[in-house]
Amino acid sequence: MRTGRLTGSMVGIIVLTLTAAGCGLSGSSGDSDSTAGGCDVDKGNVGSGKLTGEVKGNITFQTTNLKKDFGSFFNGVIKSFEKAHPGTSVKWIDDPGDSTFTQRNVADAQACTLPDVINLNAETATALTKAGYLLNLGVKDPDAGKPFVPAFWKSSTFKDASGAALHTVLPWYTGGIVLTYNTDLLKKAGIDPAKPPTTIFGLFADYEKIAKSAKGKYYATMANPIWRIPADFDQMNIKTLSSDGKSAVFADDPRTTQWVAWMAKLYKEGAMPKDSLSSSNDPSTPYTQGKVAYGSTNPSYVRFVKQNSPSIYARTAVGQQPFDALGHTTGAPQYVSVAATSKHAPVALAFAEYLTNAESQTAWAKDPDVVIFPTTTTSLNDPFFQKVSGSDQFAQARKLVADQLKTTTAYQTNLSPAVQNAIVSQVQLAMQGKKSAAQAVKDAQAKANELLKQAG
Repeated sequence: MRTGRLTGSMVGIIVLTLTAAGCGLSGSSGDSDSTAGGCDVDKGNVGSGKLTGEVKGNITFQTTNLKKDFGSFFNGVIKSFEKAHPGTSVKWIDDPGDSTFTQRNVADAQACTLPDVINLNAETATALTKAGYLLNLGVKDPDAGKPFVPAFWKSSTFKDASGAALHTVLPWYTGGIVLTYNTDLLKKAGIDPAKPPTTIFGLFADYEKIAKSAKGKYYATMANPIWRIPADFDQMNIKTLSSDGKSAVFADDPRTTQWVAWMAKLYKEGAMPKDSLSSSNDPSTPYTQGKVAYGSTNPSYVRFVKQNSPSIYARTAVGQQPFDALGHTTGAPQYVSVAATSKHAPVALAFAEYLTNAESQTAWAKDPDVVIFPTTTTSLNDPFFQKVSGSDQFAQARKLVADQLKTTTAYQTNLSPAVQNAIVSQVQLAMQGKKSAAQAVKDAQAKANELLKQAG
């Protein structure tokens, strides 16, 4: 289960050509005179008009790698739903969520066997929406968005084949992002821990102060820019891709070159370990050893420090990740969708909304085995997220993220691993002094465009 946003998201949009399967929906009712993605479906599942019909029948619910750790919780949700809706039955299956997740679900959709209610990530939702396999929730239930943070609901859309943005998903659980830092190391550098910077370049300036103070005894952060691209660009409101996603445009913004120049300067001045430039390691381990001033930005990491390094936790504080020019954070939630091919769509829609309502989301967020954040306004206002006492930095991290999520959006730049690596490699060359920042940015955009053109 992935609950947090990696700085420099590794998630890529998978461009898929989905052919119409043209198959019949097994077990469909007699009113199947419409199609969804080439499958015969009940006409009420597609087109305009609110979904109607009895909430009775059997459905299949698919999660992504949740059954092992949260079997008791979800079995309880299912039992509660079935009790509230006599005549319904929910069969729960769990997908491992590996690298072939999207392809596997697309194949199921083409075979007209997609589960009725599906836990999806962004790239899979993109593919299935484009091919017409998901229920248009905004049309089939005009009130579907009411429980959710308005900005989150507004941005949780995917495009159909015509390019129209549809609400084919309900935003479910998400992660968050905070600054985690060692107050002692910041104070040594003359940085006030109570006043975190509000811009990315302001944070970089603090990194530079740490480098000058530490003189190689410890560092500010890790060097590999893969953790920061495109997350930093998103936060700075630098457009990485064109609106159609077919070309790179980040070199058109002069702040991109400034960003690369900063990274090169920080690396040269010793703000980052030299051997971390191409390392896949994030700051988690060196932070707990007191070797870097800033830890992982995932709020669950604060709990990890609390449990595994009490001495460092006593010196740890959390602050707001710089909002910079964007003015708010972005989230990368998991989603819940309903298959347009469902033969019991009223049951599937009712269960999807039951699973993602405030009560269910709040209950799961309170599970001691997980650090996740809900997407409903009521849940984020729960005392569990809002009450902070004493020096409980983990509780403070929860409150910070909960407050962020009240204005967050789901708009994040998704780069394929190939495109991301092409950009990162050019930044690394600039950090090593092998290219100027300007040349690295120019070359990065050219290489990214080559790959995007190949992908179509």
